[in-house]
Amino acid sequence: MRMAGGILVLVALALIGVLLLPPYFENWKLQQYLNDLGADAATSKKSVEVVRANVVNKAAELGLPVHTDDVRVSKTGDAFKIEVLYLVRVNLALYTVDLHFRPAA
Repeated sequence: MRMAGGILVLVALALIGVLLLPPYFENWKLQQYLNDLGADAATSKKSVEVVRANVVNKAAELGLPVHTDDVRVSKTGDAFKIEVLYLVRVNLALYTVDLHFRPAA
């Protein structure tokens, strides 16, 4: 009986891990994009509004709930500072988890 209970707990933890993995993976993709965009924007002389729109479009492409108000872009000299704050809600069977992400470049 104990062994079956232990296996059930491990299966439940694995299932929770599988459900939580996609938002983290999409956040990682957005972070990679921000790193590339920050380097590219500095060399191509893009405006702050264009960089913000690019971030929001990429997040929408990845299926992330990022809005224009969630993206802060500031320019210091030739360098851009990009910060994004967004929340992903994951509904588990008995519990809802709000994951807060803060990718920046």
